[in-house]
Amino acid sequence: MPHSLIDSFDCSAEKLRSLVSQAISGADDGELYLEYREGEALVFDNGRLKTANFNTDQGFGLRAVAGEATGYAHSSELSEAALRRAADAVSAVKSGHSGRLAAPPPGTNRHLYGEDNPIAAPGFEEKAKLLQEIDAWLRAKDDRVRQVTASLAASWQQVEILRADGQLVRDIRPLVRINVAVVVGQGDRQETGSYGMGGRKGFGAFVAEDSWRFAAGEALRQALVNLEAAPAPAGTFDIVLASGWPGVMLHEAVGHGLEGDFNRKKTSAFAGLLGSQVAAKGVTVVDDGTIAERRGSLTIDDEGTPSAHNVLIEDGKLVGYMQDRLNARLMGMKPTGNGRRESYAHEPMPRMTNTFMLAGDHTPEEIIASVKKGIYAVSFGGGQVDITSGKFVFGCTEAYMIEDGKVTHPIKGAMLIGNGPDAMHRVSMIGNDMKLDPGVGMCGKNGQGVPVGVGQPHLRMDRMTVGGTQAQ
Repeated sequence: MPHSLIDSFDCSAEKLRSLVSQAISGADDGELYLEYREGEALVFDNGRLKTANFNTDQGFGLRAVAGEATGYAHSSELSEAALRRAADAVSAVKSGHSGRLAAPPPGTNRHLYGEDNPIAAPGFEEKAKLLQEIDAWLRAKDDRVRQVTASLAASWQQVEILRADGQLVRDIRPLVRINVAVVVGQGDRQETGSYGMGGRKGFGAFVAEDSWRFAAGEALRQALVNLEAAPAPAGTFDIVLASGWPGVMLHEAVGHGLEGDFNRKKTSAFAGLLGSQVAAKGVTVVDDGTIAERRGSLTIDDEGTPSAHNVLIEDGKLVGYMQDRLNARLMGMKPTGNGRRESYAHEPMPRMTNTFMLAGDHTPEEIIASVKKGIYAVSFGGGQVDITSGKFVFGCTEAYMIEDGKVTHPIKGAMLIGNGPDAMHRVSMIGNDMKLDPGVGMCGKNGQGVPVGVGQPHLRMDRMTVGGTQAQ
C-alpha cells in the first residue's frame, strides 16, 4: 500500500483530523477528499510519435453541506495553511443550520481491481514501438489505408476520504485504454473506422498481439464498410441495435434522466415517475459499479460509499434513481454509490458507473429476421440529449439496411432521433446476448468527465425516426 496522503501534510494526522472536524462541525455532511494521480498518454499519428505526455497531480477538496447549500474549496497544496484557508471558505455554508452530521457510509472489504500502477509496464520504448507496429500492420493490410492514429493511455489514482467523525477510507484506481483509428480512401472518397478497449487493470491483456490485432482489424473493417456505404435514408423505420457499445444510447437517453439531482430538481423527464411504467415490458436497466476491473467500476465512490448493483428500471417500471449523499438525503432515499467527481477540484454529484440493459430471450438472428424494412445500427459515435425533454440525437458510425429480414448493404450518415422515455416504450424484442462495451466510455456532465461503461443486448425498436441524406 502506498503511503497515506494524510502523511503528506506538514502537520500531524491528529491536527489534520481536528481541522477537518472543526470545518465540517455544524453541517449536515462533508468530507476532506485527497487525491494523487499519475497519467501517461502516447499518440502515434501519421507515421510518427506525435505526442507523449506524463503528468502528476495532487490536492485536496474540502466540502461542507447544509441543506441544499454546499461550501467547497480545493487546493493543490497539501499544507495546514491551505487547509485552514479552505475551512474558512466552506464555513459560511453552515450558518443557521441545525448541525446534525449524517451517518457515515458503510465500510467494505472488497477490492474490484488491483493496486499496481499500469504506467510502469510495458516501458515507454516498448509502448512507442507497439504503436509503430500497429501503424505498419494496418498499412500492410490494405493499400487503401491513408492514415492511422493509435494511442495508449494509463492513469493511477490514489484517493483518501476523511470525514468529520474520523472515518477514513482509501481506494487505488488503475485505468488503461488503447485506441486505433483508421482513414481509408479510394479516389476522392475517404472514410474512417475506430475501435478501442480498456479497463481497470494493467496493459497486459490489451497489448497482447491477438488483442491489438483484433482492435486494429475492427477499426479497418469498419472503415472499409463505410467506404462502400450508400447514403442513409430518412424517415420512420424499425431499428435493430447491436449488443455492446450501442448501449451508449441507453446511457444518454435514459441514464442521465435517472440521476438523483435531475429528479430532485424535477428537471428530468422521469421526475415523479417512481413505480410508473416508463418502458416496455421486459426492459430492465441497471447501473452496476461492482463488476471487477471494468472501466466504470468503483470499489467506493468519491464520497466513500461502496458502489452497488442498482436496479433502475425493472420489467419496464421505474424503481430507483442513482444517488450521491446530498440528493439521497434531500429525497429521503439511500445513497447508491454514485457520488463521483472528476478530481479533487470538483464537487461530487450523481453519476453513472456501468449502465446496461439486461438480456431477454430472443436471438439476434430472430430479431433481424422480424424486420421487413429497417436499419441495423452496429455502432454509434457522438450523441446529444436534453435531460428535461428526453429528446436525443445519435449518429451511427456503422449501420446497414435490413430488407425482408436480411442485413443488406451498409449505409452512412444515419442519425437516430427520438425521445428517451418514448423510445423505451418502442422496444419490442430484447436479445439474449447482453454484452458490455470494450472499455472506452467517457461521460461528461456539468463540465466534469468520468470513465463509465455501457452495454445492452440486441434490441428491436419500432417506428423510430431516422435522419439521413436520402428521402424515402
